Amino acid sequence: MKLHAVIITGESGAGKSSVLKALEDLDYLAIENFPTRLLLPYLEELSSIGYTDRVALVMDLRDPHFLQEGPDILSKLREHSISYDLLYLTADTEVLITRFSQTRRPHPLFKDLKDLRKAIEAEKQRLSIFKEYATIFLDTSNFNIHQLRHEIFILFGKHKDIQKPLLHIISFGYKYGIPPEVNYLFDARMLPNPYFVPELKPLSGEDQRIKDFLLQSPKTTDLLNHLVNYLKWAIPMHLEEGRKLIIFGIGCTGGRHRSPAIAQFLAERISRELPQIEVVVTIRDVERD
Repeated sequence: MKLHAVIITGESGAGKSSVLKALEDLDYLAIENFPTRLLLPYLEELSSIGYTDRVALVMDLRDPHFLQEGPDILSKLREHSISYDLLYLTADTEVLITRFSQTRRPHPLFKDLKDLRKAIEAEKQRLSIFKEYATIFLDTSNFNIHQLRHEIFILFGKHKDIQKPLLHIISFGYKYGIPPEVNYLFDARMLPNPYFVPELKPLSGEDQRIKDFLLQSPKTTDLLNHLVNYLKWAIPMHLEEGRKLIIFGIGCTGGRHRSPAIAQFLAERISRELPQIEVVVTIRDVERD
């Protein structure tokens, strides 16, 4: 039973405690505000006694040793062959200001800086080095607590092999905003639009009739081939850098027809041609258009 650790860090107000609770519901041993200097011996002990095969720990600048010693500790985990993901959470400054205005908890730097905006921006700057160590990077600006929980369940769900690289494909409508968490963004609006075909307009891109309509155009086949070839080229380089999550966004105007169909086509092709990659599809805006 090989131990895998999820180390949660990032900005105050970005959702670290919510992520920890979601992981606890997924049977992770969950610990808040873990001391930096105890990380290596604690994980080695857990690994040796076989108490659990998954542990989640929140670590951030509440520990006075985290900023200075954290990078070295993370490097030592690799040297000791301890398997871990560093999940870095961020959000826009204005979003964090709003979140802190709705909670009774002060920002950890507010006492020293006496200004919430300055505290948030100072924390972003101080923690920026850990973005380089992150294997999973999530911008939670547009997430509510339920959406964030859903995202964590996608990434670390009970039935998923946490060692297996994950490609998360999100279809969306541009008029509802680009998903902030995506690593790669592609546009399907150059494809023929079923919206203007009366008998197809009420359907969604999950319907086979929409898929058949799109596949009639050589543009669809060309786009899919280019996307698949690009991912087959890019994914191995991500894995070499230790990044096991790739989030791929494909958008159309309203997110109802073209992007859901392309997302599903792409998932089928990648699952078939790169079987070592786990693929998850989220159809975001299909009911909103």
